[in-house]
Amino acid sequence: MANMPLHVSLVSADAEVWTGDASLVVAKTVEGEIGLMADHEPILAILAEGQVRITTLEGEKVLASAQDGFLSMEGNVLTIVAGNAALVS
Repeated sequence: MANMPLHVSLVSADAEVWTGDASLVVAKTVEGEIGLMADHEPILAILAEGQVRITTLEGEKVLASAQDGFLSMEGNVLTIVAGNAALVS
């Protein structure tokens, strides 16, 4: 189990959608769904249209829709940049 949290930043073209620490992020890429936790190897992937599911350190679930972008993971920092992204209530 990782001893450092995963710091997540989800941004759209015009706004920061969600930023915080998470234990798990699941996102849809053009190659399929991917789950990311702290200490994951560096990765760069193209987002497919779909949901990004974030589990915070407290166990809260955050859902966002995202499309037209990419995700980048390096050193326990996950950045998700989407042309269109919004929280799903």
